[in-house]
Amino acid sequence: MNERLADSHRIFDRVSQEYDTARPHYPEALYLALETLTGIRLAGATVIDVGAGTGISTRGLLDRGARVVAVDRGERMLARLRARTDCPALLADGNDLPLRAGAADLVTYAQSWHWLDSALSVAEAVRVVGGRGAVAGWWNTVDPGKADWLAANQVRLAESCPGYIGPVLPGWSMPPMAAAMSDAGLSVAETWVDWTRSVPLEDFLTDLRSHSYIASMEDGVASELLARERAELGRVFPDGRLTVPMRVYLAVGRQGRRGAM
Repeated sequence: MNERLADSHRIFDRVSQEYDTARPHYPEALYLALETLTGIRLAGATVIDVGAGTGISTRGLLDRGARVVAVDRGERMLARLRARTDCPALLADGNDLPLRAGAADLVTYAQSWHWLDSALSVAEAVRVVGGRGAVAGWWNTVDPGKADWLAANQVRLAESCPGYIGPVLPGWSMPPMAAAMSDAGLSVAETWVDWTRSVPLEDFLTDLRSHSYIASMEDGVASELLARERAELGRVFPDGRLTVPMRVYLAVGRQGRRGAM
């Protein structure tokens, strides 16, 4: 595993408060699509939420009746998750899950699989769900094609942040989880869910600070960048509330089934 992947939990531990405060939730339609593509009803299902972070997806799954075990490598991230929920939370590596074979109905990665080894992580997930379960990963992303102000914001970030990864980069695409699941012998289904986020400007900026390409910057450089964005976005949204077009990508892998939405 390269150094960037190996150190990712340290990067996010640095901004665990910002992550917990301002990262977006996932819309109801995402969980409905998850049930449709996996064929698994979340109510009563045993779910291993890998890379759970501060528990955004964990809480979403719990709210829909799942029995969840959260897994993350970040101590500070998990501390915030534990403060909000009493579900089991393991400080562990998603490439080497401390769980028996067939222990779960579903293994999920919400905004996290790209920080793991692509082959090892999927192999571990397949082992943990056995022959009856499913593996799923999803990612929230902004949709700059639907708003000029958002496209301009993303271009500025791409120009200012050497580590920027996002939808205005040429050739950008979602992490190749579907390909990794297919390589592991799973039948794959994919879909996109569109939604809209209404958020205060300061929360939008705090969310930006929690992304790896800003979290890895020196504090002074990051603060200057966010101050410039505050000024730019404040001119577009003088009332201080942003309407942000969003999309969620979902990829699901199952043994012996095929499909797509």
